Amino acid sequence: MAFDRQGTGLTLLRILLGTFFLFQGLSKLRWFVDTSLLAQQLAGWQHAVAPGSIGARYLQNVAIPYTALFARLVPLGEICSGLAMVAGFWTQLFAFVAFFMALNFHIASGGLLTYGFLTNAYGFPVLGGTLALAIGGARLPWSIRN
Repeated sequence: MAFDRQGTGLTLLRILLGTFFLFQGLSKLRWFVDTSLLAQQLAGWQHAVAPGSIGARYLQNVAIPYTALFARLVPLGEICSGLAMVAGFWTQLFAFVAFFMALNFHIASGGLLTYGFLTNAYGFPVLGGTLALAIGGARLPWSIRN
């Protein structure tokens, strides 16, 4: 029996990114009862992003009007995605959900189209890893369900 190097590598990526998202979600559990924590973060980003930028428009039209909803969806999505990726449960679906959440974070913070994004450890490594799993995360070793 041959050793599946690619599958094992993607499995390690799946488990490590899943752990990252799980703990990101756990760190936001207080948002469920105090949505002002997210509102404060969004307000800080709104002051930091360039007026008229995609981040400013996203904050004004999407994130800030729905703060109460996102304050509950974000931790829930991060925890569920993290647990699913650690367990190998529908990896491609939950990796895409995690990719979409991380992308929204970068758009809202105004960091996506900046030089700093290129050196941000939450940037390309997280987006690239989750996108790689969304594309190639089927039938990985040590998975509960593909």
